This record gives sequence, structure tokens and C-alpha cells, in this order.
Amino acid sequence: MNQFLVRLHLAFVALGASFTPARRWRDDRGQATTEYALVLLAAALVALLVVAWATAGGGAAKVARLFDRVIDSVIDKV
Repeated sequence: MNQFLVRLHLAFVALGASFTPARRWRDDRGQATTEYALVLLAAALVALLVVAWATAGGGAAKVARLFDRVIDSVIDKV
């Protein structure tokens, strides 16, 4: 791991002072776009986990019972 970090540092030094990590980390351009992309990835992951849970053995039955209760509740109030 140490050798990797030394080589990475030498690569940044070879590129010049304008590309040092400290200088690039202070630049906020593109921050909102990056955060937006990460939020979308997190939402997609949660959606995939919910779909995986719902299509598994017990999840589908629980979703069906919840849906039935909601529909019955709405019908009772009408």
C-alpha cells in the first residue's frame, strides 16, 4: 500500500502544481452534479432492495396484504 501511495504522489508531482490533490479538493465545481448522481444511485439501490424483498417469499404476501388494507380502508370511507 505504501508503494502505491508513493507512486501516486510522484504522479501528481510529475503533473505539476496545478493538479495537486489539495488544490482540486478545494474546487467546488461539479459538486451539485456529483451529489445528484450519488442520490440517484442511492435511490436506485433502495428501490432494488425493496423489489428484491417484495419478490421474495414473504415480501410479496406482505405487500399484497398492505395493498388490500389500503384499498379496503379507502372503500370504507367512500
